[in-house]
Amino acid sequence: MMPRALRRLVHLMLFCPLSKGLQSRLPAIKVKYLLLAWLGILIVSWILYMQYASYSELCRGHVCQMIICDHYRRGIISGSSCKALCDQRSLTLQRCMSTSSTHQVYIGLWKERPVVIKCGIEDLVKIDGAPDSVLRQEMTLFDKPTRGTSMDEFKEMLHSFLKANLGEQPSLNTLVDRVITLADVNQDGKVSLAEAKSIWALLQINEFLLMVALQEKEHTPKLLGFCGDLYVTERVGHSSLYRLQVPHYLQALVPEALSSSLNHWLAPAWPRRARITIGLLEFVEEVFHGSYGSFLICDANPHHVGYNAKYDCKMANLRSVASEAVVRGFLKGRRCETNADCTYGRDCTATCDRLVKQCNTEVVQPNLAKVCVLLQDFLLFGAPSDLRGDLEKQLRTCVTLSGLASQMEVHHSLVLNNLKTLLWKKISNTQYS
Repeated sequence: MMPRALRRLVHLMLFCPLSKGLQSRLPAIKVKYLLLAWLGILIVSWILYMQYASYSELCRGHVCQMIICDHYRRGIISGSSCKALCDQRSLTLQRCMSTSSTHQVYIGLWKERPVVIKCGIEDLVKIDGAPDSVLRQEMTLFDKPTRGTSMDEFKEMLHSFLKANLGEQPSLNTLVDRVITLADVNQDGKVSLAEAKSIWALLQINEFLLMVALQEKEHTPKLLGFCGDLYVTERVGHSSLYRLQVPHYLQALVPEALSSSLNHWLAPAWPRRARITIGLLEFVEEVFHGSYGSFLICDANPHHVGYNAKYDCKMANLRSVASEAVVRGFLKGRRCETNADCTYGRDCTATCDRLVKQCNTEVVQPNLAKVCVLLQDFLLFGAPSDLRGDLEKQLRTCVTLSGLASQMEVHHSLVLNNLKTLLWKKISNTQYS
């Protein structure tokens, strides 16, 4: 509801016009200008109210911390960040960056180092509203493995889970060993029940699984610690390709051309954007036929791609990246009427076979084509005149790439390498290289 003070302000502006006496004493001030001033105050008040309401709805980090620390003190969960979060208080949540009430994202500090803290939380609308109902709901996250599970059985659980989510890969055993090492917080060569429950809950989070699988990759944020299903990553200095992000409640009021122009004006110099682009193209290479299979970008959004102070690309959000095995499993046998029915995430779309009314399993648009759509806006403005023609041509070729298997291998690599070479030649042997 609207706060009482704000309601009184709105009532005053709408229902208390200037008296005639005041109008006669201020003949130079026209009522219409005062009405415009009132309107401006009303709009600013509405924006402040929406900001407050949005923050209250989206930012529930205190609830997340309460749940995690309660579970930690009861011995249900463990993790390398638990003491810092719950006992020492050296890991603190500071600025809320959440865009969803069920996925909490905060900028924080860990021993004076800037970090990003992420935590999942159940939607309060779906539970009964009792004070302990959130805690009861969260308990189901940590119900596996059960007491009495042996280490061999836990390893088999992990192998089966990773096989289902990444596909049959020759290096899955290496990934299982990596997960076990990560779970062994106290490094005693054993995995306790609390450690096993924590790592199992974390693996259910798509982004965490990808960070573990891609942890040696240059363009993936480093995992710094975890506690239960809360995890801590390095902070990416710029968490979006563009610096200006219009809040959702203002998007209808702010013309897209205006926000685009402002973002172009605020963007880094073109050579630095070229460097960021090369890093983004390298990430596309990293997730295409990597050690643990192929991954698909299912929401190519500029707000998911960031960069650090050195203008090295870092993926600020991996939640929209999914393994090819998961996407194929989702599409296989799925009933459909149109291609839109064959969509995983936002834009991993396959074709619909209308004869049998089932989805095909090959995604139409590959990662590189989606990234090049972003680059047409991010890279072309301000490009050097001697390069712009070739760059436009390369990007046009890129956005028309097909995800069909017959085109993927050679054509995909050729277009990607041509684009990287074109940019690298322009910025090599300069201060931006």
